[in-house]
Amino acid sequence: MEIIPAIDIKGGKCVRLTQGKFDQQQLYSDDPVKVAKRWKDEGATRLHIIDLDAARLGTPQNKDIVRDIVRIIGLPVQYGGGVRSAEIAEGMINIGVDRVVFGTAAMQDPQIGETLAKLGDHAVVGIDATNGFVATHGWQQATRVKATDFTLDIIKRGARRIVFTDIARDGMLTGPNIDAIRAILAVCTVPIIASGGVGTLKDIEALLPLDVEGVIIGKSLYEGTVKLPEAIALAAAG
Repeated sequence: MEIIPAIDIKGGKCVRLTQGKFDQQQLYSDDPVKVAKRWKDEGATRLHIIDLDAARLGTPQNKDIVRDIVRIIGLPVQYGGGVRSAEIAEGMINIGVDRVVFGTAAMQDPQIGETLAKLGDHAVVGIDATNGFVATHGWQQATRVKATDFTLDIIKRGARRIVFTDIARDGMLTGPNIDAIRAILAVCTVPIIASGGVGTLKDIEALLPLDVEGVIIGKSLYEGTVKLPEAIALAAAG
């Protein structure tokens, strides 16, 4: 299971939101590149970068910072935020991003199947859920589509990898929603990366028996309740 540190960028700075709420923001660094270097130095093999401004506005807003992280740090980057078209995705791939995460577009773009086929393993579908239902537009708009139903549909349309986030757990440090992850795994035939809620090493232990490819960790790293080298060692041993 790969441990993937999260770097959320808003206004050019590294922040964390609570449950995706833009009015509940904690600033951690004015320099996201410096943060990326820290995670690399501590053993990260991949970074998960979200452009929060782009998630709300629909197009990348912090592209230069992402480019600098790719160029200077040299780790594979999984990028999300405002990826609403094949053109935007290709633009991020062209600056060196390894994977792009389609969230809103995966649900709303009727041509998403063609885009997923074109991008292959560079494309990831983000399924963000509250109480089992998908949310879009930077988690700001709820739908009545069940996350499990959408998982089945998007796999049929060509998804090769999924990032599943339980919004209610994100930034809360209360542990991942194991039941929700199991529900997604039960209908999923592609690799799953879990996100949301990891607060301690015990939370990582709870994920080890599940068939997840990786786990994205954010606030617990920034608050120091999880040490990245310890998390990586635990995952490797498990």
